[in-house]
Amino acid sequence: MSNTNTESKTTAYVGGLDHSMTEELVHAAFIPFGDIVSVQLANDPGSRNPHKGYGFVEFEEEEDCEAAIDNMNLAELHGKVIKVTKAKPHRVLAGSNRAVWSDDAWLQKHAVPQTEPAEEAKSPSEPPPPSP
Repeated sequence: MSNTNTESKTTAYVGGLDHSMTEELVHAAFIPFGDIVSVQLANDPGSRNPHKGYGFVEFEEEEDCEAAIDNMNLAELHGKVIKVTKAKPHRVLAGSNRAVWSDDAWLQKHAVPQTEPAEEAKSPSEPPPPSP
């Protein structure tokens, strides 16, 4: 479905989902609480599971999101107890997208020192030694 805005007060985090759950099944479970903008399950490309066991449901109204949280938190869905809370905003730490090598201290510690080329290789103007 569409990209979910997890910084909104209308988005609920849904954790503890069974791996057999699909976005359509989550949508069907949460539609009684109000109009849903989108449902997004966290992909798990590194495993055989279709998702990581959690996702987000974005409602049109904040009251609908609150009603879903009140009614679905610690409820059983497809044999598993789910946790439903208000989605927290995704935090990007200051400097977290800065390359480690942009710090001079890291370069001094990990960079291989460059050696000057040999003096012979530097001055090609000298004639080669005579051959016997």
